[in-house]
Parts: sequence; structure tokens; C-alpha cells
Amino acid sequence: MRKQRVLQAAFGLDHTVVEGVDYDEAAEAVIVSVRPAAKARQRCGKCARRSPGYDRGEGRRRWRALDLGTCRVFLEAEAPRVACAPHGATVTAVPWARHGAGHTRDFDDQAAWLAVHVSKSAVVELLRIAWRTVGAIVARVGADVDARVDRLDGLRRIGIDEISYKRSFHYLTVVVDHDTGRLAWAAPGRDAATLHTFFDALGPERAALITGVSADMADWIAKVVALRAQNAVRCADPFHVVSWAIKALDVERNRTWNAASGRRHLDMTRRSKHERSLGAARQIKHSRYALWKNPEDLTARQRHQLEWIARTDPRLWRAYLLKEGLRYAVNLKGDGGKEALDRWLTWTRRCRIPAFVELGRRVVDHRAAIEAMMESGLSNGLIESTNTKIRLLTRIAFGFHGPKPLIALDARPRRTLSTPARSDSTHGLGRRAAFVRRPGSGPPRRGITQAGIITEWYPSRVPNGALPDLAQD
Repeated sequence: MRKQRVLQAAFGLDHTVVEGVDYDEAAEAVIVSVRPAAKARQRCGKCARRSPGYDRGEGRRRWRALDLGTCRVFLEAEAPRVACAPHGATVTAVPWARHGAGHTRDFDDQAAWLAVHVSKSAVVELLRIAWRTVGAIVARVGADVDARVDRLDGLRRIGIDEISYKRSFHYLTVVVDHDTGRLAWAAPGRDAATLHTFFDALGPERAALITGVSADMADWIAKVVALRAQNAVRCADPFHVVSWAIKALDVERNRTWNAASGRRHLDMTRRSKHERSLGAARQIKHSRYALWKNPEDLTARQRHQLEWIARTDPRLWRAYLLKEGLRYAVNLKGDGGKEALDRWLTWTRRCRIPAFVELGRRVVDHRAAIEAMMESGLSNGLIESTNTKIRLLTRIAFGFHGPKPLIALDARPRRTLSTPARSDSTHGLGRRAAFVRRPGSGPPRRGITQAGIITEWYPSRVPNGALPDLAQD
């Protein structure tokens, strides 16, 4: 009995009987013969319901486990099938691996944890598995966590945006929880049908509890939110509002450059003959970033460029002041911001700059969402931060076939798992990871456990003492 406990602890096995340990010289691997404990036998691999036997299946099979020093480890056991009433003939569940997986739970959890913190190439070389295998493991662990933890529970204030994750116009629609700062939902696509899928998963009862939605001014987002979340107040994103003014300023700058002298000069001194600007056209051409940037971020040279524009082109200078006026209004918030916006709209109506007159009409059309943003303070800043992390993970996930592993990686811990205390750690051999004590009673367990992943990913969703036993099927 003591030998059984030692072997179970050494290989991280629960509800499992170890029959023997051998070394396969041909495979250069340690083979551990196991069988499920009596209470874990004859259960459906999909629903864990106890069912009568069907046949012996395809005989004995192996599951890759965590390495023992420099040797690979495989668990070997019979894989019979049971006659499940809902699912028919199904391979029986085993307590050490997920259904349909070729690796143990500990191996999957370790690979998923590594995929978050290091590059995919490093995971492939360290664990000695294929690229496709890493993507399948990440998607499998992410689906398992999503099945146990409802990421859509408790949503009140959300942000919606889209991000490109691949060339040829491949996009993800991203929904972020403003209250927790976590990714709530993501799916491939950027249209009304994709956003309807989110609200279908959320359900009408929880959709009625949403009080605020921050997004850009895309019509497909506004229409779906108005239809599916009628109690929510739609808030404009201040960054996108200011970007409208920057585009209008660019239109005026281009008009000024076209009317300036010296804008076409053939440079004969270079090998490739091309036209370059001189004089006033050159000054206007190089003033783009000075006109775009906030006044407090200008360099000395850019301030000199703005002073030159104020002296030589009053209309372009007036367009710049209109851009800064809108930025001041949306950043002011509250009643002061609404009053500043009123003055800005009055200014645009009499500015006689067509691009800003059109911008004023656009702001009036979306004024309700802009004022809601001033009152609530919601913006897409948190979503843009999430999008930056997704772009970083896109580089880590290079080679994954499809967006599912990328989405699973982004629903990840925001910080590294804490290092276990010295009294709870054991010095392993070679590639063996340190023991990590799981919440609750029981001996320490090797590797990054599923329980540890859930408590790190969703600490606010798991009450104390309510963590399920994830080692059971």
C-alpha cells in the first residue's frame, strides 16, 4: 500500500491503481501500467455517467505524461467502450486524462501554462511535441476551463471592439468586462451576426442587466446593442471621436499643400527620379505630426512648425484649433464637457471649413453617445489594452491553425503563478516541475494543476472552499 501511494504521488495520479512500472528500450520511455480505481470505472468519457460495458475497444493505449528526468513517461491502460444512453458507444473515462486526449491532465495543464509565458517554439522543444499538438492542448484546456467557469456571469459594463489577428481581413470581435478588466468573450468575425452570437450566449435575462456599453461608432455595433441590450447606455470612445477631428484636419492640410507653391520639383540628383516638395509645400508636408500631436507632447521643432502655420495659413491654424477644441471637450467630462461641446459645435457651424462643418454634423448625430461617455467615463482604453495583449499573443501563437488557441491564450492569468513555499516544494529531477499544493487538503501535486489555472484566471468567480475536484471525470 505504501508503494502504491509513492507511485501515485510520483506520477501525479488520483483515483488510479498503479499495476507496474517498466522501461521500453525501443521507445526510450518509462511505461507505467495503470487502471482506474473501482469507483472511476465504466463511466462515459463525455458525461461521466456510469454505464454498462459495450466492448473491449481497440485494446491497450498510452497517454503521454510529464517527463521523468530525461526520459519520457507514458501511462498505459485498457480503453474499453461503454454503452452510454445519451452518447451511445463511447470510450470509457479515465481519471488521469481528458476524453479524446493523448496526454494526461498534468501534461496538458503544464503545456497550456508554458504556452502563455514562453514562445511556442520553446514549448515544442521543451516538451518534445509537435506544433499542432500545442494548439490542440491550448484549445482543449481553454474549453475545459470555460465549461467550468462562466465568463459571462456578472457582466454590467462592457466594451466591444474588433481586432485583426491575421492577414486577408481575418478579425476577432472582442468583448471586455470593464469592472474586472478581463476578456469576457471573443469570436472570429466583425459583423452583426458575430455580435448576435455573443448576446445569444449571454441570454436575454443577463443582457437586460447590462448598464453601459463602450464602443466605436460602427453602425453594426450600435444596431445590435440597441436591439439586444435595451437597458444599456451606449458610450462613444473619446479616442475615436478625436480621430474624426484628426481626419478632418488632414483633409484641410492636404488642401493647403495642393494650393502651396513648390509642391512639385523633379529631383535630378538621385538615381530614381521623383518629385519632392520645396518651400511652403515642404513645410506643410512635414507638419503632419505637429498637427496631430497633443500640445503638451510637442518638441521644440514641432512648436516652431505650428508657429509658422499660424503666421502663414490662418485657415489651417483654425482647423488645428478646432481639433484641439474637440479634444478638450471630450476630455473635460461632466457638465463642463457638455458646455464645451456646445461651444465647439457653434464654432464649427460658422468656421467655413467644409471638413469640419461635416464633422460637426457627425458629432450631432452621435451626441447622445458622446454625452453618455462624458457622464460615465467609459472608454475603449481597456479594450485597446486587451487588443495589445492579443497582438502579442498572436506572435506567440504563430503557427496555430485557427483562432481558438489564440482566444484560449488570451483568457489567461494576468500574472505568473506564485512560486510555492519551500516547505511545499520538492526538488525534482531534470525537467520535473516543482510540487504545487492545491487549495484544500491533500498532498502536494506536481505541475500546474487545473485548479491553479482556474483560481488564477478567475479568482473572483471561485468562492473559498468551493473549488471543485477537477481530477475526477
